[in-house]
Amino acid sequence: MTDLAALAAAYTAAWNSGDPEAVAAHYAPDGSISINDGPLWQGRAGVADMAAGFMADIPDMVLMCEGVRAAGAAALYLWRFTGTHAGSGKPVDVTGWEAWRIGADGLIAASCGWFDAGDYARQTG
Repeated sequence: MTDLAALAAAYTAAWNSGDPEAVAAHYAPDGSISINDGPLWQGRAGVADMAAGFMADIPDMVLMCEGVRAAGAAALYLWRFTGTHAGSGKPVDVTGWEAWRIGADGLIAASCGWFDAGDYARQTG
């Protein structure tokens, strides 16, 4: 059984490290993530590419875990991030969540992330 609180804390710390590979290490080797029903980033390299994009957009990002919920192998990770948008120089404060499927190895097998893209665009535009 996965210690969900420990996974969430380590995942949050990985995002705050600024290291995309550290984020990807929390995923199974063939794990995946999609955000707002967008393209699927597959494998640790894909997850690292996704994280690198967010880290480039918000280089001073501070991610906070606002809660986790679990039901068997399914989990919900609630998050908030703040920082400064690299392109506009404007401050951002965004909330969202990831719906995780946790594999037998205790790593994230699949994640579907969601946030209000319109709100993000208003804050950064």
